[in-house]
Amino acid sequence: MKIGLVGLPLTGKTTFFNLLTNAKSDDLSHSSGKMEATVGIAKVPDKRVDFLTEVYKPRKKTYATIEVIDIAGIVPGSGSGKKSAAAAFLDAVRKVDALVQVVRVFENDDVVPSRGAIDPMGDIDALNLELLFADLAIIENRISRIENQKKISKENQKELEVLKKCQEGLENGRLINNAGLSDEEKQYLRSFDFLTERPMILLVNLDEDQLQSGKYEQKEQVLEYAAKHNMPILEICAKTELEINQLEPGDRELFMQELGIEEPGISQLASTAYKYLGLISFLTAGEDEVRAWPVREGISAKEAAGKIHSDIERGFIRAEVVAFDDFYKLGTMQKVKEKGLFRLEGKEYVVKDGDIINFRFNV
Repeated sequence: MKIGLVGLPLTGKTTFFNLLTNAKSDDLSHSSGKMEATVGIAKVPDKRVDFLTEVYKPRKKTYATIEVIDIAGIVPGSGSGKKSAAAAFLDAVRKVDALVQVVRVFENDDVVPSRGAIDPMGDIDALNLELLFADLAIIENRISRIENQKKISKENQKELEVLKKCQEGLENGRLINNAGLSDEEKQYLRSFDFLTERPMILLVNLDEDQLQSGKYEQKEQVLEYAAKHNMPILEICAKTELEINQLEPGDRELFMQELGIEEPGISQLASTAYKYLGLISFLTAGEDEVRAWPVREGISAKEAAGKIHSDIERGFIRAEVVAFDDFYKLGTMQKVKEKGLFRLEGKEYVVKDGDIINFRFNV
């Protein structure tokens, strides 16, 4: 899974990238004209993995991970052409599964906003317009090609109807991911790789005073926008989170309590992105390793086995399954079995989030 961090320059986007990936990227590199995207790996915090590690004391602990791409901040109207910043931005966006739009509301006299003033809704609209216009150009070109055919097939006619529905939505500022398309209609868009079809999360970057007060510029409008477009929204102070992340574990908890932070922003963002993309984790546990395996929701036991190794999927016999909640309450696998909560499942079993699974196979 790949998520792209997008936003205008000087929004704190690279700070979030560093928080998620423990990288040390330069916050000002993208604002100075650098167009290359930066790639890192973020661990998805999981208390279930931590608990199983305490029980099994394995040699290795492995969390689920997300590939994070810090995409250079786009300046609206930065030009067109293969070598332009806009072209580089759009090319990078096409490589991710979901977008996290970092929106600046923090005040800092030393860092002047890229558009001259704190204007979160204006920044949201400016970035979305770049995506929107790119998709509109593709749609208009395809519609023209279909309508200029001498004879339009039934398949092309249906595609045309879906494209015009998307076109109308985009012209009214509605992204394709919120166009209300049916699963059948979405099938006609598979080959286009539309930018506004990607799931998007809004991440509002606060300063410490705003974090404490819960107030910031245009807050009501931002929340209304997120609700209207079915976007998850997170409100996080990147600067404070980064400072806390550099402390010793015990001191981190103390500072978080003082600031009223119930869950670190890094955990909020990683877990929200994970769930928003329809992913779940099944778990494996033993003396060698405790591990969370990210898979698409609805996957079968046999398919899940293939995520570990193709031989396990090929020689699948059965899955020994225990729900994490049952194991957590009872504390040992023996007690789970005594309560009759240890299950044997076949290849068609639909894996649930938090299933602890041991696969039996023969190759």
